[in-house]
Amino acid sequence: MRKTLSFACLHFSVAFVVGWAISGDWRVGGALALVEPLCNTVAFHFHEKLWQRRQTPRAADAGDAVLARHHCHT
Repeated sequence: MRKTLSFACLHFSVAFVVGWAISGDWRVGGALALVEPLCNTVAFHFHEKLWQRRQTPRAADAGDAVLARHHCHT
């Protein structure tokens, strides 16, 4: 969760600067900095959860892999 919060702070800062630089209005930069990174931070959090789940083989998958290896050797 700390990684997600750190990413959020960085993303808010970048979004603000880009929005401000493009529009010339700090209010547009502020609005962009609140909306866009918030959506991306939530998406990133769930992306990390899905990625971790994908990286951790489930017991059934591990069992299938063992059976497949055994089946190939017989």
